Formats: sequence, structure tokens, C-alpha cells
Amino acid sequence: MRVCRRIAAVGGVLLLAGFGSASARSAGFSGIVAGLSGKLRAVFALPGQAPEGVPTRPGAYRLLSETRQALTCFVLTPFAAKVRGSIGGYRMGTWPFELKTASNPAYDNPPGFVEVRPENLGTHVSEHFTLGQFVTKGQDEVWPKYLALDPRLVDKLELTIDELARRGHPVGKLTVMSGFRTPDYNESGGDSAGRSAVSRHMFGDAADVYPDSGGSGWIDDLNRDGRRDIRDARVLAAAAAAVEEKHPELAGGIGIYPGANGHGPFVHIDARGRRARWGG
Repeated sequence: MRVCRRIAAVGGVLLLAGFGSASARSAGFSGIVAGLSGKLRAVFALPGQAPEGVPTRPGAYRLLSETRQALTCFVLTPFAAKVRGSIGGYRMGTWPFELKTASNPAYDNPPGFVEVRPENLGTHVSEHFTLGQFVTKGQDEVWPKYLALDPRLVDKLELTIDELARRGHPVGKLTVMSGFRTPDYNESGGDSAGRSAVSRHMFGDAADVYPDSGGSGWIDDLNRDGRRDIRDARVLAAAAAAVEEKHPELAGGIGIYPGANGHGPFVHIDARGRRARWGG
């Protein structure tokens, strides 16, 4: 990963993707990157919109904030680089409103994609989350891969971890069962039954998660009743809902799912911009 020189306070860092509010775009570099949680560790920019000194070529570039916090700037591959459903050898498919105008701008095509290579899978996008956790499943031998990732989602997940701790349910991590999905994978990859044709996963602002501090592959016993079931998923969902109450700009979907097909209960969390609830 290329290392760039120290960057002074810069406005407009998140202008690139329509991610972040107008007030965020006018803030200083450190404030923008840290997010509401104070735990974000990455910024995403289209070519030519990255902080001064960052190359325009898509890729991951390490830099330092004015507080000497190590950060990563991901220069995105523009959406227009996708030709006949693919970028290079990586198959993505067609977005729901790619061939027509979406009535809701939240369903506009992603502006660009993070280029994912084996060497940057472990790059932290925040204190608790790495880039590789959000990659679409499948196409294991194809590199580079590409994903859309909205920092508002990552911020919301970090705040949910904080809220769980505030409520007496400290967790070491949230496991991401499913992060970004290409349209192709959303339609037919894995167990696709019940997936929405306009799933927020395709827009980079949704994740299916559960706390798994011990690495067991199953949700933690958050309510300490001796069981690890949907009741624990409700505790997680309540924490995410509390985050939305405190930060309406992170409003979105919260869906509770029971265990099935070899996996335990989990919660869908997204930052679509309006409140939605289901399941539970």
C-alpha cells in the first residue's frame, strides 16, 4: 500500500460518492473520517476528489491525519468502468435502476467501487471492521474484486457496538454474515430465497451481523438467559434502534432473523436514509 504524505485539514473528502451530509463535507479531514463514532479509519474518493497528495489511480493509499492517526484513502474505480456487467474478470451484474431512473435517489447506482486485492483484505475501515468483511461471497479465484461500501453503515455498526456496551452487553466484535452483494450474487448466489430485488446490500449500506465474541460462529448470549437465540438478536436490534434515535441521519432498516440452514439468529442493519423495521 502506497504511503502518502501527511494531510492537513481538508474539506470535501466525502463529496465523491454522495456519502455523508453537506455539513460533514464541510468539516475538517479528521472529523469527517472519524465519523459520529470516532472510530472510522478510511475515506473513499472518486479519482480527482481525494485529499491533496493522494494519487488519482484507483487503489488503497495510507496517509496520516493532522492528529497523526493512520488512515486509508480508497480511491474508487468509477461505476462507468463496469462493462457488460463486469469490471475486468469480476462479474457484478446489473443494478436495479441502471437502465432507468430511480424515483428515490437512495437507489441510484453506486458512484464507484473499492478495488479489493488479497493484500488489502485486512485493511481496517474502522476500529472493529476490515475491508474483507464486506466482500461479496463467491468468485474466490478472481482478483481484484470490487465492492461498494458506505461509511455511514460502518459508523452505525460501530455505534451499535458502543450502545451494546452502554446497555451492559459488551461485545468484542460483530461478525458480518453478508455485507456488499453484487446484483448477480443477490439474485442467485448462496441461499437467495426471500432476498429483495432492490436489496440495500447492493448499494453498500447494509450488513447482516451478529455478535460472536468467542468465535463460535453463533450469536452471543446477550441477555444472559443461558440460550443463544432470537431473543439475543432482539437485544442487538434494540441497540441499533437506539443509535438511530440518537443519530437520525443514520436512519435505515433493522430486520431480525431467526436461525436457519446452519446459521444462528442475526440482524440486518442498513443506513438507507429512512426508517424500516421487520421480523422479530
